[in-house]
Amino acid sequence: MSNLKDIKRKIKSVQNTQKTTRAMKLVSTAKLRKAEEAARHSRVYALKINEVLSEIAYKINQYRSVNTESKFFDVKENIEKVDIIFVTADKGLCGGFNIQTIKTVRNMINEFKAKKVKIRLRAVGKKGIEFFSFQGINLLEKYIGVSSSPTYEKAQNIIKDAIDDFISGTTDKVILVHNGYNNMISQQIRINDIVPVEPPKLVEIETNSLMEFEPSDDGKILNELLTKYFEYSMYYALVDSLAAEHSARMQAMDNATNNAKERVAQLKLSYNKARQESITTELIEIISGVESMK
Repeated sequence: MSNLKDIKRKIKSVQNTQKTTRAMKLVSTAKLRKAEEAARHSRVYALKINEVLSEIAYKINQYRSVNTESKFFDVKENIEKVDIIFVTADKGLCGGFNIQTIKTVRNMINEFKAKKVKIRLRAVGKKGIEFFSFQGINLLEKYIGVSSSPTYEKAQNIIKDAIDDFISGTTDKVILVHNGYNNMISQQIRINDIVPVEPPKLVEIETNSLMEFEPSDDGKILNELLTKYFEYSMYYALVDSLAAEHSARMQAMDNATNNAKERVAQLKLSYNKARQESITTELIEIISGVESMK
């Protein structure tokens, strides 16, 4: 009888878990629709501004002798220090979403260390901060509560310090890493070399481009465009990461709900078997008692 009670208690517990995971899936599905729309619109702008800056990086070489604002386009062959900004979620229960970003960052750290390049980490998201802090890896900056509710102002604050360090010569490169949204069932790691801005490898841009670029004396227009590029790249990473987080959590909770459903079926089968065994045992005892009285 105690065995039946234990199984019944397990069934109740798994059913409660199933209700929770189903509710979390519905919440993530609702949030995903809004985040997906924001990520899709932001992606169009981000791709276009990247395209424009790539063309400028290519064409600016023609004016290298007179342009005084070309530091953002100087690609060094031997870099000594790199800033890596990576974005993870503030919450868990989203499958391998966070660990994919963390694994990518760790691989990049090992690759740069092998080349004797110093690394500085700027972490966005509680999960990434907790992991690297537990590993004893120093984090230059920590941002919690940003990835779960991204805004353009927050993105400005994050990217500003990294760009200022690049301008001052403290770092030679700034890299942005996040797990981006592909569709409702898949995410993809995106690695963006924010600065220096590298020109495209396709030489055809020289003949196909409609852009007419002439350097200005004060570089005001170029600086404004670069500032917008830096800020929006960071903002897009936050929005794209949030959409990917919701899709990963929706998928993880769906799998958890299905697993709980299967577990309940297994426990019910075990309960029925145990109940039948209990009934059979009682019948045998009754029959044995009757037989002994004859």
